[in-house]
Amino acid sequence: MMMKNTMRAFPVLALLALFLIPMAVHNPYYVHLAETILIYAILLFGLDVVVGYTGQVSLGHAGLFGIGSYATGVLILAFKASAPFLLAISVSIGVTALFGIVLALPALRVTGPYLAMVTLAFGTIIRILINEMSFFTNGPEGIKVGKPVLLGHKLSEAEFYYVVVVLMVLALVVVDRIVKSHLGRAFQALRDSPIASDCMGVSVYRYKVYAFVISAALAGLAGSLYAFSEEYISPDTYNFELTILFLLAIIMGGRKTRSGALIGALIVVMLPSLLSDIDLFRKIATTAAVVGVAASVWTLLKRRSTVREIAVPLAAVIGMAVYSWKLENITDWRLTIFGLMILFVVYYLQDGVVGFFNAVVGRREELAVDAEAVAAAALLFNGEHNGEQRGEVNKHVLRAKRVLMQFGGLKALNQVDLEVLRGSVHGLIGPNGSGKSTMMNVLTGIYRPTDGSVEFDGKAISGATPSAIALGGVARTFQNVQLFGEMTATENVLVGLHHTFRSNVLDVILRTPSYKREEQRAREQAAAILDFVGIAEFANEEARNLPYGKQRLLEIGRAMGLNPKLLLLDEPAAGLTAPDIKELIAIIGKIREHGITIILIEHHMDVVMSISDVVTVLDFGQKIAEGKPNAVQSDPKVIEAYLGSSANEAVAAGASAGAGGA
Repeated sequence: MMMKNTMRAFPVLALLALFLIPMAVHNPYYVHLAETILIYAILLFGLDVVVGYTGQVSLGHAGLFGIGSYATGVLILAFKASAPFLLAISVSIGVTALFGIVLALPALRVTGPYLAMVTLAFGTIIRILINEMSFFTNGPEGIKVGKPVLLGHKLSEAEFYYVVVVLMVLALVVVDRIVKSHLGRAFQALRDSPIASDCMGVSVYRYKVYAFVISAALAGLAGSLYAFSEEYISPDTYNFELTILFLLAIIMGGRKTRSGALIGALIVVMLPSLLSDIDLFRKIATTAAVVGVAASVWTLLKRRSTVREIAVPLAAVIGMAVYSWKLENITDWRLTIFGLMILFVVYYLQDGVVGFFNAVVGRREELAVDAEAVAAAALLFNGEHNGEQRGEVNKHVLRAKRVLMQFGGLKALNQVDLEVLRGSVHGLIGPNGSGKSTMMNVLTGIYRPTDGSVEFDGKAISGATPSAIALGGVARTFQNVQLFGEMTATENVLVGLHHTFRSNVLDVILRTPSYKREEQRAREQAAAILDFVGIAEFANEEARNLPYGKQRLLEIGRAMGLNPKLLLLDEPAAGLTAPDIKELIAIIGKIREHGITIILIEHHMDVVMSISDVVTVLDFGQKIAEGKPNAVQSDPKVIEAYLGSSANEAVAAGASAGAGGA
């Protein structure tokens, strides 16, 4: 309780400390240094949305930062005086947001190191353009920018510092509200599994663009404030080293935290100064080595780590201290040291300083929901779906006609027809490589069929995007579990409920009553769904920490959040123990009772045959049998597909012998 109260009071104390800095520190240099840290923090709030939440590695934010600065600088040149402050920051935000859309376009097609290279090229091109377009940007000479004029008064250094504090706090609140909303959950879903996100109705394209635009807008705001703060801007400021520093700041401070961005900003500002003074660097490196040795001894005595775990990081800090005394000039080694620091943090401090602290104190945010409201949601959930669908059990909910899926010369599906009755459990079986999962991917839009058509509820869905198909009423699970590992069980289901939100970004930022109602209602529904699949006790546990059987159930629960008419289960019993399979069969039965149609792909024949109304068998991409489970089990083509021709001949011979004996 004491720790919780301390954590709640910390933001208030931190804000008070920020406002007291100009009063307590009379040296303008240190006030300006604090001001720069806060400006960089604004940019890092935005960069964290892209890097920390959506998992996109962007090395172009130094370029966006430069665009924001030069948008303000060019306005000042145009006005031939100090441009109106609010106009300048508004233009910088707007222009940089447009460039954010441009930067987002490559992210729709490439990921990982390829995206990093594209964004790095973007930043380099922006710097070259700023340098060469002297008719517009004043080229290498740069642009002089005075302190802004606000309400007819030119701000002093201390007064501008307070403006920066206010804007930093506003940026922090805006970003914090966005990432803790359904928008933030969509961003995180993109990071863990873009395919699963699309199949939950969360458009990968749309939300990647949203993330880059929000991030770019904050970079534009930071760039504009930086221009006013420095009172001079030039192309050399927005170089590759600054890009690396921004990325290092996010990694070291801790992704997915606003406090991590603030710590990262401190690193961005202080590290270049540290690495320009060889004497200071030696002192800090030596101190770090001493602290490292003491901490290692303490952890070994407390048995919190092993010699093997601490050997490499301890050797690294000691090596850095020893090597610092052999260096005569540190300037030429700055980028090398930056790179080594990034590698060290990635391997040994993956969640940054804030993540390490949270792990030590065991801090976890748990949002409570009203128990009575959850019970009401559970009753609604158990009662919805469908008396009317049960009455339409003889109508087809899905028709696939002559579906051909060809990869080069390989026909994964060859003229396959599939008709699924509404309200039924339709089994889809076949040996490995028979085309079952390919059919699943065609039905959910991940693959566009080479030929043929797919109709759902009387409407053609061939060629539609996975998110559009999901929002139309088709939900699925995956052969290999595709949960959002860093999100809790509740948050995973909330992604499935993403379609229930109608609030826009402005509603989220202002926390309007309508948005609050939507969030509360969604959380109640999520709790009801978790109870429905039997994992309510794991509501606040990260999905990656759940037992495998519970992960399978969570994936089904997340799919149920879409309120589907058709649920596709891709080998849900794979890897489960006998008790887990029994629990799974019971849940499938409950889902069917809701009138939800189910297509079940499964290798456990006892599961398929016990709960399926109709079974379709595929082999080498072709449909070889379809009918009632008992009829399919005794079909010679099915026996041959699973057991080979010799087994089929033996069965036939046995049948003949029995007939002769009779």
